[in-house]
Amino acid sequence: MTIDRAGIAPSTRVRDYVERFDRFLRDTVAPAEEHLADQGAGTPWQPALDDAGRMHGTVWQARREVQRRAAAAGLYTPHMPTELGGSGFSRVEMMHVEEHVYHVGGLGLGLAALAWTEGPGPHLAHVGEPARRRLLEPLMAAETTAAFANTEPHAGSDVLGMTTRATRDGQHWVIDGRKAWITNAHFCDTVAVVAVTEPGAGSRSLSMFLVESDRPGFSRGPDYPTMLDDGLTGELNFDGVRVPDENRVGEVGQGFALAMTYINWRRMCRGGMCAGWGALLLERAVRRARSRRSGGRPIGELQVVGHQLADMDADVYSARAMSLQAQSELDALGPFTIPLPPQARRLVSLIKVVNDEAFFRVADRAVALHGASGLGLGSVEEKLFRVARDLKIPAGTVEIQRNAIAQALLAGPDTRP
Repeated sequence: MTIDRAGIAPSTRVRDYVERFDRFLRDTVAPAEEHLADQGAGTPWQPALDDAGRMHGTVWQARREVQRRAAAAGLYTPHMPTELGGSGFSRVEMMHVEEHVYHVGGLGLGLAALAWTEGPGPHLAHVGEPARRRLLEPLMAAETTAAFANTEPHAGSDVLGMTTRATRDGQHWVIDGRKAWITNAHFCDTVAVVAVTEPGAGSRSLSMFLVESDRPGFSRGPDYPTMLDDGLTGELNFDGVRVPDENRVGEVGQGFALAMTYINWRRMCRGGMCAGWGALLLERAVRRARSRRSGGRPIGELQVVGHQLADMDADVYSARAMSLQAQSELDALGPFTIPLPPQARRLVSLIKVVNDEAFFRVADRAVALHGASGLGLGSVEEKLFRVARDLKIPAGTVEIQRNAIAQALLAGPDTRP
């Protein structure tokens, strides 16, 4: 397929966003990071944890302040539709934005300026008007934060194996169940919960609801320590939680499609995230190869080191190029349409598996090129190596992505000559 370079180049509004984001980093984020450094609470990428294993409150509040200021500056939700208060950026535009944010933001507070798990996602475009005013608008303004509750202790990639139930009771729903491995479980104000509403109905058996964290029967479970060591992952419990029908997202039976809308969004975001962080690691590796000396000369002159740099460059470049082309094709197909076309599902899985695996190789080589310093806890290389391994699991494992790609290929037309 011929690449439409005009269709994948940064648009005027992307360039404007990048300029405003850079000013935001300088004028708002940098002072906040300096203040945080004096608090003894750790860093945004290596926060201290409280007695319960959760992110230190000082770090959390610093992130929240950045989110609120980013929302006020119009930087927080460029991915959301304009009718909801977002900027309506396409997936190609968002990849350029995400790439820049992760590249120049590195691992600092600047990453909080762009809504992620804690903010509104495209699945919430299906919220009805009453809940939109009560629940979505505060999320758009970063006045509140969210969590996406899909995974359960015994149901991960097998979404239809979940046991959380939502039972209708007049104009309300009663939710019972337990969700596990939930990002932002400890701090969320609103939770998008996927639950079974019609057992045995296959992909139509699930529905999605927004649940406020102050509703009776809602409780937060223990922290789940992970290799990211950020104190943000935990458990959520629903014990007879009653929510009005207006808190339902989309139609009854649409929960699986809405969950996949959210999950596919996270998969698509891998393109910009891995391109930005990959470029950061490559730049640091090149500087290391120029400055570190062995036998009286820079290690970059050693062929084995040069080859590792070349392999890193190849991975970053090829994964980025593939992602931009795929995002362009997804824009043409409609990245968040319901139902999502089979060819779109294949492209989304390609973005995730290619980036997850390329970025892991880049991070692994980055650690190797930095030697002992790359192993130091809290170094950029050590942290991003752990992130790279983690990325292969959330939002669908790389093995599940291969299944989806193969299924799309086998279900497609026979293209033999």
